[in-house]
Amino acid sequence: MVSTSSVEAELRHRGFTNICRWSRGVDTTLFRPRDKSFLSYPRPISLYVGRVAVEKSIEDFLRLDLPGTKVVVGDGPQLAELHARYPQTVFAGMKSGEDLANYYAAADVFVFPSRTDTFGLVLLEALASGIPVAAYPVPGPLDVIDGSDAGCLNDDLGTAVQEAITIPAAVCRARAQAFSWDRSAAQFLSNLHPIGAQAQHASAAR
Repeated sequence: MVSTSSVEAELRHRGFTNICRWSRGVDTTLFRPRDKSFLSYPRPISLYVGRVAVEKSIEDFLRLDLPGTKVVVGDGPQLAELHARYPQTVFAGMKSGEDLANYYAAADVFVFPSRTDTFGLVLLEALASGIPVAAYPVPGPLDVIDGSDAGCLNDDLGTAVQEAITIPAAVCRARAQAFSWDRSAAQFLSNLHPIGAQAQHASAAR
């Protein structure tokens, strides 16, 4: 079972044939549009959520000349270094639960600079919160965003941010609902093959 078409294509290229899709899910009850007054920084607010580490290419985001405020939620080995190098960025640290959901919903655009993630659950959490996504056109963002109008994928990340920020919250929310946990569970169950009575008896006899 694989989560995305990109992973499926890679496995088929390597000779795998017995492949089923089992996509990821997002809690659309926790992550939902909320009052944006939770954050009072100058707008627009561009948000990154995730590990603060070199493999996430977070500096691609931090180097952008964007209006408003950049907010980084997360922890990692680059935190102290990037905090010192980009003092105008708000580094909020690790968040979870309702606190994390409030950060998402209070943002105006979600920026995903990683080129290496195979999915990116944070993309779904942002979309469920009604926040459009700006990212590179690479596996992960391509699988979640491409063709949905819920974000903008561009090799120029700054352009992606400028275009994504105009996308209505309802479009983002609708895209996330296609990745609900109920849908993910149903997809998993549909991939299962029932064990016949004969096979069960043979197993019990052992």
